[in-house]
Amino acid sequence: MPLHIVLVCNTAWAIYTYRQGLLCALTASGARVTVIAPRDRTFEPLAALGCRCIDLPVTSKGTNPVDDLRTLLALFKHYRALKPDVVFHYTIKPNIYGSIAAKLAGVQSVAVTTGLGYVFIQHSRAAQIAKKLYRFAFRFPREVWFLNRDDQAAFVEGKLLVHPERARLLHGEGVDLDQFAFTPLRERAEFRFVLIGRLLWDKGVGEYVEAARQLRERYPRARFQLLGPVGVDNPSAITRDEVAAWEREGVIEYLGEAHDVRPFIADADCVVLPSYREGVPRTLMEASAMGRPIVATDVPGCREVVADGVNGLLCEVRNAASLAASLARMLDMSDTERRAMAERGRQKVATEFDERVVVETYKDLVRKITGVLL
Repeated sequence: MPLHIVLVCNTAWAIYTYRQGLLCALTASGARVTVIAPRDRTFEPLAALGCRCIDLPVTSKGTNPVDDLRTLLALFKHYRALKPDVVFHYTIKPNIYGSIAAKLAGVQSVAVTTGLGYVFIQHSRAAQIAKKLYRFAFRFPREVWFLNRDDQAAFVEGKLLVHPERARLLHGEGVDLDQFAFTPLRERAEFRFVLIGRLLWDKGVGEYVEAARQLRERYPRARFQLLGPVGVDNPSAITRDEVAAWEREGVIEYLGEAHDVRPFIADADCVVLPSYREGVPRTLMEASAMGRPIVATDVPGCREVVADGVNGLLCEVRNAASLAASLARMLDMSDTERRAMAERGRQKVATEFDERVVVETYKDLVRKITGVLL
C-alpha cells in the first residue's frame, strides 16, 4: 500500500497556492495525498494535481466552541476512516483541533505554524484562550514546525511547548525558483508599487493607503496597486466597499485577485508588504525570486526575507509615515541601485529559500515516522 499523507488547512486555496511543489513531489513519489479544507474553487485544480479533497467545516473568524467542536469531531472521523500515515496541520484551528483529533484517532501528526496572526498581535480574551489551547494541543504532534525564529522564540518563552525539543525551524516554506524566474526591471516613466495578499488590516493595507496619500502629489508618476481577495473569512478583513472608496479617491488601483501572481510581480517595480506579523511571507519570497525590490515592516517573518538596504527596505510597523519614507527612498533611487537590489534579492532567495530543500525536509520526516523512503 502506498503511503497516505493528509494536509489540513483552513483554506484549500492556501494549500494549492503555497504547497504545489510539495504536493507534486509527494504524488510523484507514489504517495496518496488527501487535502482536508473548506471547499473552494481550488478543489478542482487540487484534484488535477492528483489529490483527493474533502470538505471541512471550520470558521476562521468565529470563537463559538460548538463550531470548533464540530471541526474537531469532523477531523477525528476523517482520521479514523482514512487511517493516514502522517497528517500535516496548517493555520491555527487545524493546528489546535487537528492535533487533538489526530491524537484521539491514533494518527501521527505535525503542526506547521504558518504565522501567529492575531494571537500574538492582539491582547484580547480570545487570543489568551488560543494560547492556552496551543499549549494543550501542541503536546501531541510528533514535531512542531516554525517558519521563523521569532515565532519559535515566542512559543518557547511563553512556555506554550510542553515538549520544546520537538520544535523545528523550517525557515519558510520555500519558493520554486524555476516557476518564479528572474525578470529584469522595466524602463518606463511611471513607477508601480503593488501589495499582494489577502486584504486585511493586519497586512498593513491601511498604512499603505495612507502612505500613498502622502506621496501621490510629490511623486505623480507613482502608482499604488492592491492585488488579493477582499472580504475574506478573517477578523481583520477589509470589505469591497472600503476598497471601492479608495478607488474613487484615486489613491489606489485594485487589481482583483489572481491564481497566478507572476504577471503582476513582473509588471511591478517594487512589491510592498507592511504586515504586522508573518510566518515567512510567500509574496516577498516570490517577488525577490523574480528580481523585485521589496519594502516591508521590521517584524517577524518579513525581516527573514528582507535584508535592509540589500534586497529591499524595512520600515516601522503600524507607521504610515515610516512606510511613506521607505517608499520615497525607493522612488529616489537610481535605476542602477534598484537593479542591483533586485539581483541581490534573487541571490538571497536562491541561497535561503529554495523550495526543493523544504520538500526534502518533509520527505525526511515522513521517512522517520513511517520507515518508508519517498
